[in-house]
Amino acid sequence: MTGGHDVVNPAELPRPSGFNHAVVSAAGRTVWLAGQTALDVGGRVVAPGDVVAQFEQALRNLLTVLGTAGGHPEHLVSMTVYCVDIEDYRTHSQRIGQVWRQLVGTHYPAMAVVEIDRLWDSDALVELQGIAVVGFPALDE
Repeated sequence: MTGGHDVVNPAELPRPSGFNHAVVSAAGRTVWLAGQTALDVGGRVVAPGDVVAQFEQALRNLLTVLGTAGGHPEHLVSMTVYCVDIEDYRTHSQRIGQVWRQLVGTHYPAMAVVEIDRLWDSDALVELQGIAVVGFPALDE
């Protein structure tokens, strides 16, 4: 159990790396996190062309929203990463994983990575959208 959630990784499926197959939550408040891209406070996409730097900024933005809603990274139960170039994302997956561990630690939600044609901002390479469950009094105090 992590952050009040149980992870589910059936032995019949390949061992996940950097995610869990499912996360089960028994209680708490559900927080649906809007998709976050690599926008800075001025509304500009940071680091055009750099998927790792954009992933970091998007994750920082998502965690800021989660924190403002009363949650912590370990409350994430699901995340979808939308990227415009999955090969670029794969090529940099080790560095993206390092960013994840730096900002979130070793907690991994259920996760999917989906390639799309483009994002709202034409310079954006990734967008992160998540779901968190917060409000476990015994764990959050």
